[in-house]
Amino acid sequence: MIDDVPQNEGGSSLVRNILFAALGVFAVGTIIFLFQAYSRINDLERKQALVLDGVDKVEKKIKDSDNENNIQIRVLSKQVGMTGQELAKRTAALRNESKNLEKTFDSKLAAQEEQTKQQIGLVSGEVTGVKGDVGKVKEDVNATRSDLDATKARLERAVGDITKEGEMIATTHDELEILKHKGDRNYYEFTLKKGKEPTRLSTVALQLKKVDPKKSKFTLFVLADDRKIEKRDRTINEPLQFYTGRDRHLFEVVVNTVNKDTVSGYLVTPKNIASGLQTQSKLE
Repeated sequence: MIDDVPQNEGGSSLVRNILFAALGVFAVGTIIFLFQAYSRINDLERKQALVLDGVDKVEKKIKDSDNENNIQIRVLSKQVGMTGQELAKRTAALRNESKNLEKTFDSKLAAQEEQTKQQIGLVSGEVTGVKGDVGKVKEDVNATRSDLDATKARLERAVGDITKEGEMIATTHDELEILKHKGDRNYYEFTLKKGKEPTRLSTVALQLKKVDPKKSKFTLFVLADDRKIEKRDRTINEPLQFYTGRDRHLFEVVVNTVNKDTVSGYLVTPKNIASGLQTQSKLE
């Protein structure tokens, strides 16, 4: 029993020390917390003071601005000879007048736009009419061109392409042999190739320019007397006649066959024209 007493006193002392330490820590923490709380309160108070000061300044500026506006209104009223109420009425009247002017302007603008649209429609109609006239002019030009081509063809025939009705034309080699045996004219068979140099026959030369086998048409040049006569879009077995020489002898060309790039036929000259009668100058 006597031995247990010191042990209890030692345990109580340890507990007491622990309690004192906890209280010390609590006290220190409380002091730190209070210090931080006071600091935050001071910061908030400073910020609130700044905000209130700013609000006061703003209120003062608004009040000063109102006072200045009132002063300006009174001065303006004195200058125009009207009270503030009259000035307000005049301002309202001016606003209504401005709105009316805007409406009038909008109406005039709409009317002007409508008039412009109508004018554009009229111009479009006139342009359409002009297009029609241009189309008619084109038709007239094409008709005139056709007439000119026909006139050119007639002039070519007047130069020497004179077709005789009832003239005997050989359409085959056998028929040509029959004409040769008659002995009244000279006959020269030929085959012309497109793109080649002119082929010399008697005192003239022939050169093939274009061939259309599907339509049995061809175009060739007759070179005689330093002239180049074009026979355009002619058909097979069509006599192509022209005059040449000093005595204006009548020559005739007949094409019997038309192929992809060649034509074949014969040249007819008067009997008194000899083959190679004169040396032809270089032909173009």
